[in-house]
Amino acid sequence: MPKRGYHHGNLRKALIDGCLSLIEKRGPTGFTLSEAAREAGVTPAAVYRHFEGREDLIAAAAQQGYEMFGDLMEHAYGNGQPSALAAFEATGRAYLAFARKYPGYYIAMFESGISINRSPELHSAATRAMGVLEKAAAELSQHIPAEKRPPAQMFSAHIWALSHGVVELFARSNPGTQSPYPPEDLLESGIGIYLRGLGLIDPDQ
Repeated sequence: MPKRGYHHGNLRKALIDGCLSLIEKRGPTGFTLSEAAREAGVTPAAVYRHFEGREDLIAAAAQQGYEMFGDLMEHAYGNGQPSALAAFEATGRAYLAFARKYPGYYIAMFESGISINRSPELHSAATRAMGVLEKAAAELSQHIPAEKRPPAQMFSAHIWALSHGVVELFARSNPGTQSPYPPEDLLESGIGIYLRGLGLIDPDQ
């Protein structure tokens, strides 16, 4: 493949884009750094000027994904408006929407085995993104009597686990795991059951 005419700065982006494409096709361990270079249309030597190895490249993709994810979650949360409950539910839907729209980023972030502690920048981006859900949980939990209130970190972790499970089993077309219900409905009903158990929404009549 002939080299493309990259200007300073966008070779890194091209390499990350190539990495994401390969992740979607083969998974995070199904390609080499040389193949990522080929996907971007450059020589392997060019890759090593930006990344030390495949994991370094995937970590860069994950960081970029967390930055986008954080922006999306912040937008969904909307400063807790129009209500703490609506804002919290919106963050759950945003999680699912991100996973469906950006599978390469999602895999790099949550399924590649790359630690968020790999670099300060990655840790900061990941902490900020997941902190939005915890902030939404903390705000909503104020409506629960103090003696019955779970820690916000636990509250958000439960919803994160529920959201991740719906994504993994039903939103990514995994073989043999078909659901009679849309993933959005599964997530909404699951969150509803959880919140009803905490007394945050009224019981079914």
